[in-house]
Amino acid sequence: MNDSLRFLATAGAVAAIIAAVAWIGDRRRMKRRNLDRVGFMPWTTIFFWSLLAAVLLLGISGRALLGGN
Repeated sequence: MNDSLRFLATAGAVAAIIAAVAWIGDRRRMKRRNLDRVGFMPWTTIFFWSLLAAVLLLGISGRALLGGN
């Protein structure tokens, strides 16, 4: 595995971790007890973009790792 594939795989793993944290944050926001305490983080947007990045980066690195160019 060369350095560019290792970078893609690492960046994809970090994006997947960010997506998991954003998913947990969004679930906590949806199940809050006090509806007036809204918060300021756009968890859904963070989840969407980080999951998209994780799928693309891990897909590209996995394809290259398995020999598909």
